[in-house]
Amino acid sequence: MVSDKSTGSLLLIIGLAGILIYGWLLFLYSASMATMILKITAFLGVAMILAIIAWIGYTMATTPPPEPLDVGEVPEDVSSSKISTPEEPEAKKESTKSE
Repeated sequence: MVSDKSTGSLLLIIGLAGILIYGWLLFLYSASMATMILKITAFLGVAMILAIIAWIGYTMATTPPPEPLDVGEVPEDVSSSKISTPEEPEAKKESTKSE
């Protein structure tokens, strides 16, 4: 199994390499290619946000609503508003009865 440190190191290297390549393509490559890269980047960013919104909408549209709670089935001792006092332990009850 790959350790977390090696996975993190790999992600760090990939991220830094991506930044360097993206910067080189934007600033040191031809101007027409830089414009195309910016257009592609903007499109992918907007498309990803809209895809997340569409996924949330699909999930909301296809998920059935939760079952309504039937208040009539709640036991009376649970639904009553009186506060119940804790009962005494059995040994203490028996000793008070014999006295």
